[in-house]
Amino acid sequence: FFFLNEKSQKMTASRKVVVALSKVDGDDPIIHTATVSAPTNIACIKYWGKANKHYNTPINSSLSLTLDQSDLRAVTTATASPSFDSDRLWLNGQEVDSACTSKRFRACVDGVVALATDKVDSSSGKILVSKDDWKKMHVHIASYNTFPTAAGLASSAAGYAALVAALVELYGAKESYPGEFTAIARQGSGSACRSLYGGFVAWRQGGEKEDWSDSIAEQVADESHWPEMRAVILVVSDAKKETSSTDGMSTSVATSEL
Repeated sequence: FFFLNEKSQKMTASRKVVVALSKVDGDDPIIHTATVSAPTNIACIKYWGKANKHYNTPINSSLSLTLDQSDLRAVTTATASPSFDSDRLWLNGQEVDSACTSKRFRACVDGVVALATDKVDSSSGKILVSKDDWKKMHVHIASYNTFPTAAGLASSAAGYAALVAALVELYGAKESYPGEFTAIARQGSGSACRSLYGGFVAWRQGGEKEDWSDSIAEQVADESHWPEMRAVILVVSDAKKETSSTDGMSTSVATSEL
């Protein structure tokens, strides 16, 4: 494994770990694999509710600080093969049975595979996998967090950012407009769009376009902007929080005078 620390404004605060393909003995089909890690982020200016639940967009713009991956990160492997008969997901070693039909999971997988490109052998120029062939393959996703899951430390942001980044690497996906990958990650978990960049990141509310494709994340300052900045995190419980972020924000929208 190797780590490539990418600190530019292009899509990734996530760090590429490995992209590989393997063929087992005999006539078994090739298995294509990509693994990445992605960071959490902590909001400086939070968003507190959904403007559109279908597209998972916010009622206000937000600003966050991406945390270094040394301690808090999600590591995700995406694997595709003609031999797979269904999409499957494992989280922290446990299979999530309903993943293949989950609206959020499907939005990320289907959104990225729609942007897939041909996989070409760099030496011969031969097409190894066409963009149409990618769409015929099922994917297996294995992800784990290096910190407590669903305990208030933005595990869903890191997880869905890593999912999208791994799929982008796997499929060689290309955006049709700037920020499209963040729009896809946002449909998995709203704040996941901010975890695709380092430094300070703004999630624009959007809403001028009917499909909310303008609700995207943008880096506003890189990781060197405030080098003295530190985040101190004290984990008092690693148990799953009683109220999900979605439920908490729905309550805020329904009850807040603001």
